[in-house]
Amino acid sequence: MTTYHVLVVDDEEEIRDAIEIYLKNESLVVHKASNGVEALDVLEREEIHLIILDIMMPQMDGITATFKIRQDKNIPIIMLSAKSEDTDKILGLNIGADDYVTKPFHPLELVARVKSQLRRYTNLGNYKTTEDEIQVRGLSLNKSTKTVTVDGNEVRLTATEYKILELLMENKGRVFSIEEIYERVWREPYLNAENTVAVHVRRIREKIEINPKEPKYLKVVWGIGYKIEK
Repeated sequence: MTTYHVLVVDDEEEIRDAIEIYLKNESLVVHKASNGVEALDVLEREEIHLIILDIMMPQMDGITATFKIRQDKNIPIIMLSAKSEDTDKILGLNIGADDYVTKPFHPLELVARVKSQLRRYTNLGNYKTTEDEIQVRGLSLNKSTKTVTVDGNEVRLTATEYKILELLMENKGRVFSIEEIYERVWREPYLNAENTVAVHVRRIREKIEINPKEPKYLKVVWGIGYKIEK
């Protein structure tokens, strides 16, 4: 049985300790840091499978830390944000965070998000298909190697971005509503998650499209949802 390691980054010791208690109840190994600098140091020394990262911290905030982490790691990042930090929250999603939880939060909600992200990260190939490689013109997704290329050039996707693209590419031409994408990928009930899905789709477009404003692969069907053009 695989043991998963989670890094909790928050400048408030009480929050770190409280989260640790709940995660350890799920048999997760918990590492802790009080700011982004300490978090990067832990990532150099330990194999971490998921990060819970507060936005507002001294020395290095969560936005800067996310940017640095995403330069060479695709592990899931769940951001913690206060209600007054909506702009930072969207920025965090834009630069590579996978999900966010707003403070104050119920610990069991955070645990559910953690488990969902770990399932997606460690088991990317859940959707059944008879093909290992899905091709849409110059866009290619290989389910065996979990890689995506555009015109032969590999693009780096986070676990969540990969899962969304995999779902759409496996069903070329089919339009998925935002609600359906969320429930199929996040595997939890859809509750006002339009911005979450939209931000991830925008990030995917920026990576796979020559001109994201005029996409040739990932299309929006206004008022309905998204699809991969055949």
